[in-house]
Order: sequence, then structure tokens, then C-alpha cells
Amino acid sequence: MRSSSDPSAVPVDAPPSPAPAPSPAPAPAVRQRAVSLGLVLALVSAAAFGGSGTAAKPLIEAGLSPAHTVWLRVAGAALVLLPVAWRHRDAVRRRPGLLLGFGLLAVAGVQACYFAAISRIPVGVALLIEYLGPPLLIAYVRLVQRRPVSRRATAGAGVAVAGLACVVEVWNGLSFDALGVLFALGAACCQVGYFVLADAGRRGERPVDPLAVSAYGLLIGAVLLTATTRPWEADWSLLGRSVSMNGHQLPALVPALWMVLVATVLAYLTGVVSVQHLSPPVAGVVANLEAVVATVLAWVLLGEHLGAPQLAGGALVLAGAFAAQSAGRG
Repeated sequence: MRSSSDPSAVPVDAPPSPAPAPSPAPAPAVRQRAVSLGLVLALVSAAAFGGSGTAAKPLIEAGLSPAHTVWLRVAGAALVLLPVAWRHRDAVRRRPGLLLGFGLLAVAGVQACYFAAISRIPVGVALLIEYLGPPLLIAYVRLVQRRPVSRRATAGAGVAVAGLACVVEVWNGLSFDALGVLFALGAACCQVGYFVLADAGRRGERPVDPLAVSAYGLLIGAVLLTATTRPWEADWSLLGRSVSMNGHQLPALVPALWMVLVATVLAYLTGVVSVQHLSPPVAGVVANLEAVVATVLAWVLLGEHLGAPQLAGGALVLAGAFAAQSAGRG
């Protein structure tokens, strides 16, 4: 310890030297981390959504109608997220229109329109039309919101939709039914609402937590679907029995819980949060991976084998999604 008689000693009343201020992280690096996080969440969401059909099929084959299966999925997820809704109950007062729109379009609308479509046109055709949502979303952002969209995101959407046509092998069951096509286009428009409203939740003077958007959207969707599907008419006792998946017996509660917890709760939570970090067009194109995941899971778990066109289509969907996400926000 130096004494005060030392001429080189620092006077006791000398002001301390200010500590160097930490240098802030560069904005591009912060932005890149946010985009990376958004991409991971979007991929998780697409994978989770992609498992919904594989989980639902054994229940439908056991006797549960498609409409009641959808109700079970949405109502079960809404029940799980009730604590989240209660914690964010102020969101109802702050942005009621946003929550109502998300429940109407992103939850009830997509499900109702899609199942109405597949009752009139082949499933592959309906799925392809529904996943015209990303190009429709790009058109909405560019023409209605007057926001720029990168050429890479636009090209990625086109490549992904072309790949999706191969994944679902649309040429194997193409038939034209005007009302069925309109229902499928309705599902595509509702899918646009999913991404636009998820993005709108973080904007404005009263932003809403994305968890609240998901929780209240599912609650509102469950109420709307209850009024249209009449779940009290279903035979719910089958959930206590066994179902068959690719020749193997398993408790019906296993695919039911997977459909509720993974294919709905996890899928919606990660999907809505991902839009907070990615632009809606980019998130929409990455969501096309859901069809690839659905096809692969059907191959592995249900024995529905993939052909060469489907493998090639999956590669195109992956390429389109990568091209779009690497563009960042338009």
C-alpha cells in the first residue's frame, strides 16, 4: 500500500477515474441473433404443426369425426393455456379486436375452411391451395400495407409453393369444385390473418405479449368451434380405448395429448413468437415446411411411403424456405 508521502501517490481527494463505458453490441449483430431465434422458433412451429395430421388420423379412424377432432385439439389447448390467459388478462382491455381477429381467423377460420374444403376436393389440392398463403401474404404486405418485400422472399415463396405441389402430388387427384376451391382459398386467407395479426400484436402504442395472443386466440377459437361442431354429440369414451397406428395398438390418449400439447400449444406459441423476430412473409414461407414434416411423419409413423416427386418437392420447399429466411425482414 502506498503512503501519502509518496509523490507518486494519488491524492485522497482526487476524483476516481471513470470506468470505461461498455461498448454497445452492434445493431446488425443483435438483429442477426433475433433473426436466428425467429428462424429456430418458426422451424419448431412448422414441425409441431406438421404432426397434427399424424396424431389426428388414428383418432378419426377410431370413430371421432374430423370436426370433433379439431374441437378437441383447440379446446384442449385453450384449457392448457388458461393460466397464461389469466396472467395476461389486461390484453383483453388493451387489444380486444386483435385477440378476436386472431381467434376468428388464425384458429377457427383456418380449421373450419380447411375441413370444409377437403369434404369437396382432394386433400392434396386443398393443402396446396391453403399454402398459397405465403404468396398471398407477400401481396398483402406489398400492396395493402405498402411495406417493401425483398425479391429473395418473393422468390422463396414461389419455389416453396412449387415444391409443395410435388410433396402433396397434386396431379394424382385434381378435380375442380368451385365451392371446395373457395373454401380452400378461405383457409389460405385465414392463414394470412395468422401472420399479419401475430405481427400486429407487437406494433402500436399498446403491444400485446405473443403468449397472450396465442392463449386468447385459442380460447376464442374454442368458443366459436363449440358453437359449430356441437362436441356434446361425440363419443368421447373412445379416448379411454386403444387406437391403431400403422398396425400398432396404443392408448388413444397418446395421440390426443400429442395433438393438443405439441401440435397446438407448442405450435401456436412458437409460431406467434417467431413472427416477432421475422417478417410475416419470411415466417409464412418457412411455415411451408409443415407439409414436409407432415409427409415424413406419415411415412415413418403411418406407413405412407414417399415417392421420388415428394422427395424432390421437399427439397424445393427447404430451398425456398432457406432463401426467404436468409433475406431477413423485407
